[in-house]
Amino acid sequence: MPIPEDVTGEEIDKDVRQELQSLPKTLADDVARNLVMVARLIDEDPEGAYGYSKVALRLASRVAAVREAAGFAAYANQKYSEALAEFRAARRMTGSVELWPVMADCERGLGRPEKALDMAGAPEVHKLDKAGQVEMRLVAAGARRDMGQLDAAIVTLQSPELASNSVQPWTARLRYAYADALLAAGRAGEAREWFAKAVEADRDGSTDASDRLAELDGVEFVDALDEGEPEETPGEDDDKD
Repeated sequence: MPIPEDVTGEEIDKDVRQELQSLPKTLADDVARNLVMVARLIDEDPEGAYGYSKVALRLASRVAAVREAAGFAAYANQKYSEALAEFRAARRMTGSVELWPVMADCERGLGRPEKALDMAGAPEVHKLDKAGQVEMRLVAAGARRDMGQLDAAIVTLQSPELASNSVQPWTARLRYAYADALLAAGRAGEAREWFAKAVEADRDGSTDASDRLAELDGVEFVDALDEGEPEETPGEDDDKD
């Protein structure tokens, strides 16, 4: 797959670059450039990212960072079985529990919410950092919702992190998930309050909390382009001859 000339491979994280040092330099550079393309495209063009991940995988399947990147690319394309296999491979290579929450979410994607809940209660969760534990809580709440257990999902999300006034990288998503669960349970007033709190914390627009809040408030957005176009009256051109 073609790679733009401005992509050198030096853009990748230094820890990944260090992993690639086990490869011959030319091969390491090729793999690095493909990994850069995965990271660059995964949000806007997940199919493209998946293609580059497969190239990197073909070149260096024994590198944990490559297996992890392939896992995230497959995950972005809802190829949950493939993603889970890649994440498991990466975890075997590194011994890290970092991927535990996304592995559990793959189980959800495969229609196995009970398995995701089992993983949420496993000893590995205690080894996660704070961000990982919050992510695991989000996955567990999602699994509860998959099973139709709305009240349990709400309780799962109630935590010191949710109650905290400090804004962390996970705050907006946690508040959003809580608001969404409340709304699904028919608690619209409380949901509105938490969507508003999610908006306050969402500094990079990672959620559509502002749209959800506006929707609850009955605000309708009109496309500015449509607004400026006059409506055509039937028969308007009939007398122009």
